[in-house]
Amino acid sequence: MRIASLGSGSKGNATLVDTGETLLLIDCGLPRRDVEVRLQSRGVSGQDIDAILVTHEHGDHCRGVVPLAKAHNLPVFLTAGTATSPKLEGLVSGVVIRPGDRFAVGDVDIAAEPVPHDAREPVQFCLTHNDLKLGVLTDLGSITPHVVQAFSGCDALVLEFNHDPQMLADGPYPYAVKKRVGGDFGHLTNAQARQFLDYADTARLKMLFVAHISQQNNAPELADAALSGWSDLASCQVIHATQEAGFDWFNLRATATSIEVAAQA
Repeated sequence: MRIASLGSGSKGNATLVDTGETLLLIDCGLPRRDVEVRLQSRGVSGQDIDAILVTHEHGDHCRGVVPLAKAHNLPVFLTAGTATSPKLEGLVSGVVIRPGDRFAVGDVDIAAEPVPHDAREPVQFCLTHNDLKLGVLTDLGSITPHVVQAFSGCDALVLEFNHDPQMLADGPYPYAVKKRVGGDFGHLTNAQARQFLDYADTARLKMLFVAHISQQNNAPELADAALSGWSDLASCQVIHATQEAGFDWFNLRATATSIEVAAQA
């Protein structure tokens, strides 16, 4: 199984997961033209995608879903709440799922996990293939016992490190937006992301993707500082997902004793 990001942040999010047999796109928050260009830079095209999984209806996660799905006749998995958004009007290939559902697309087993976020019916996804577990966990405002349990035992994890509370407080956002972002149904702080790592079972975690970093209210070095002292840091590779470039393909493959992680050129 391999993973790549087309971009991560408040201007648009899209993550690719590929097993060689099945290619999934998790969210499509960039304009279709940008998505097609970025797909090409990853050596794939919209025609190669087997399905789009949508976490929620905010524009930075669904902006390009309908145009891309229409262009390539792609099935789109999303909750009923997400599907009612006007931003997804015109979707003709929706497959409605419920928070907590377990389903498969090709050779990938998928779990849609409910999270606390200010959307209509948001979920985040755990994907399993050949005993490898990948978690994609962004866009939540607090760490719940269910989130800790559901995303424990991952071999690789895309985790939100959205903002620094002081930078958010001092930043340019209107008060109402600051209150929303910093609330229990907003986005994770660096410290909350670290809290999740302390609470969850990360013994198998070999690759951590630091994602959804706010360009206005955070800095990569602050996210890295939050990881200092984490018990499994020495055995885990940390990669930053950027808004402009996401990150290129990384391979995960099981060995007899461990999970080997290697960047693919």
